[in-house]
This record gives sequence, C-alpha cells and structure tokens, in this order.
Amino acid sequence: MALKYIIGSVAASFAFAHVCSYYVVDKKIFGGTTPKTVATTEWWEATDKKFQAWPRTAGPPVVMNPIRRQNFIVKSSDEKI
Repeated sequence: MALKYIIGSVAASFAFAHVCSYYVVDKKIFGGTTPKTVATTEWWEATDKKFQAWPRTAGPPVVMNPIRRQNFIVKSSDEKI
C-alpha cells in the first residue's frame, strides 16, 4: 500500500523537476541568452584545432596510491634501480 505512494511521489518529483528545468533553462524565464560558445559549433572547432596543434609530451607513467596519497614512479623490470 505504501509502495504506490512512494513510487507516485518519486515520479511526481521527477516530473516537477523536469518541468522546472525546462522553463528555467530552455525558456529562460529569468532572462539571459545562450552564450555564442554553446550555441554555435564554430567555437568548438577552433578550440579543438588549437588543442590538437599543441605538442604532447609526457613524463614517465605514475601510479597513485590513494591510501597513502603518495606518488610512485613506475619502472619496468629491466631497468636498474
């Protein structure tokens, strides 16, 4: 019996959130405009072209131990320590 109220309440809250999101974000009831960088793909293409032009250099691979929060440099087995 209580399950139908819980499921109904959750569904209604999702529907209410969707309606609020639609009017605030898409219809812009509080004003404002969508930035040009989001509205057009020209900016995305120029930014992607710029990032692809940068040379990519990397150091040795690093493994992070999240428990001790220490970084250790990974060395292959054939390298001498």
